[in-house]
Amino acid sequence: MSGGPAPLEELRPLLAEIGDAKRVRVAGAPGSLAEQAFGRAWGRLVAGEDPALVVRSETAAAVTRARLAGIDGAVLRTAGLEDAEALAVLRRSFDEVAGPLDPDLAADLRGALAVDLPRPGPPPPPAEVLNRQPRAGATAPGRARVVVEPPESHGDHCLTVAVYGVLTAPLFGADPVPPFLVGLAHHLHNVALPDAGFAGEVLLGGALPRVLATLEERELAALPGPLAARLREVLALRADAGPPEARAFHAADVLDRVLQVHHHARAAAFTAEQALDDLELVHAGPVQGFHLEVLAAAGL
Repeated sequence: MSGGPAPLEELRPLLAEIGDAKRVRVAGAPGSLAEQAFGRAWGRLVAGEDPALVVRSETAAAVTRARLAGIDGAVLRTAGLEDAEALAVLRRSFDEVAGPLDPDLAADLRGALAVDLPRPGPPPPPAEVLNRQPRAGATAPGRARVVVEPPESHGDHCLTVAVYGVLTAPLFGADPVPPFLVGLAHHLHNVALPDAGFAGEVLLGGALPRVLATLEERELAALPGPLAARLREVLALRADAGPPEARAFHAADVLDRVLQVHHHARAAAFTAEQALDDLELVHAGPVQGFHLEVLAAAGL
């Protein structure tokens, strides 16, 4: 990996923030922010939009969501901001976290920020199902399942891997478009196959490759021909970690799986003291003194 481990280590906190879009929701649309982006990205591809444009704009939006969460251009416009003002807000959010990104990639993504992303209608059926299909989490052969709540969806995971693939691509000298597409499509078989994790895959035994290939091809065959052909081409990158684009995808996949486990570990260990002291839950302001008096009087 060019550049050594330091750039990836510097990038990791931003990746974790972007992954939190799996757990952030808004009242105006169903699903997590990651699921919404997953459905939108699939809709744009199925509608025939240039994949490179989809990759750039959806990744830029994902970086911006790290701090703005559900506040997007449409919300800002509804709140009375002109397009130029809304775009300035989006760029401030992007700039606040973009420091660890490859400079050329950061400039390209920043230029792709838009007040409005294309919304070609409801998500295509495979994306809708993957947004409802839970992931198994960490499983191992011969061991009881470790259940964590709430489970992420395959849409959550696939969108996050796609974005990570773009952001890590410069570390491997990779074209960012194929890792994004592989990330988006690498669980198509789970449209029909409920996820039993690695333990379930082992129990499928010699039938596993046929099961996965049959179900994946079923979904690919239902897509527009040019898109299906492109996805078949890039999905072959999963076979090994040789080509730069394959390395970017596999790095993104393993980073998301492990960062997801770290999220659950942090959530289980979270304390009230962290909220009060580290995150300044009772933050500075004209009534902070009164708030602290109330908490002291209540023994909190």
